[in-house]
Amino acid sequence: MNIDRILRSVVAVRSSIPEDAFTAMTLGTQREGSGVVIRENGLVVTIGYLITEAEEVWLTRNDGYVVPAHALAYDQETGFGLVQALGSLGVPALDLGDAAEAKVGDPVMLADGIGQFVQATIVAKQEFAGYWEYLLEEAIFIAPAHPSWGGAALIGSDGKLLGIGSLRLQMSQRGQSADINMVVPINLLPPILDDLLTRGQVNKPPRPWLGAFSAESNGDVVVMSVAEGGPAAQGGLREGDIISEIRDGEVAGLADFYRKLWRSGPAGVEIPMRILRDGREAWLRIKSADRNSFLRKPQLQ
Repeated sequence: MNIDRILRSVVAVRSSIPEDAFTAMTLGTQREGSGVVIRENGLVVTIGYLITEAEEVWLTRNDGYVVPAHALAYDQETGFGLVQALGSLGVPALDLGDAAEAKVGDPVMLADGIGQFVQATIVAKQEFAGYWEYLLEEAIFIAPAHPSWGGAALIGSDGKLLGIGSLRLQMSQRGQSADINMVVPINLLPPILDDLLTRGQVNKPPRPWLGAFSAESNGDVVVMSVAEGGPAAQGGLREGDIISEIRDGEVAGLADFYRKLWRSGPAGVEIPMRILRDGREAWLRIKSADRNSFLRKPQLQ
């Protein structure tokens, strides 16, 4: 594996977001991370939260050369973001690997856009439910963790791209805690890539979105907060509510909550839910929405 060549294909991503953008309060107005060049024309895959609602994007090679770029797309379901360099990056494209073939125990490398990398091991491949209405059927978890994980490249022993870094988490095992990274498998990208490039989004009805940030506690789905102005806030859902049923179906954990929500119909469908609040049960009817309708659309620079 030619590490120097691989590191050239990983670039730093820096974006600027308007202060009045929907995600400005939660994700910030200046975001930094990494991305991976996957086509010779300067197409870069990154993690979507770095470029959501970005009005300006810059890509920096690990030798310091800076190129302006355009945020092409952010896919809410996978979490991938696409960026197009507006000038020549002059770096090789990294080949996509097969994350489905990667196994627990396999050696990997997580590399960022400033030339730093961590030699790691795959410690788990399993379902992951994120608090922001996000679910992966089989995420990749590696240890030790990289300190600059957002958009970083997960590289297999064959030098190919296995995934894109998304989160830093803690794993507890036999009373010991260790920092790990959650990585989005690259296999989720090829089936949607053409749609993202030509339409800016996947060609199917958007999922219903509530704007609820939730966590799982002993099997219960507990609302931590709601997005200001979002469907959940407008429908009366509050911090501390426990979501126990959707459409007469009991909710068994965070992943089950999302699956029941998304099976209810396309964005805009009304979601009846039973909640427990301060020891009392109540029913709410929340009109869902398309999450993308709350976000600023990318504008070509």
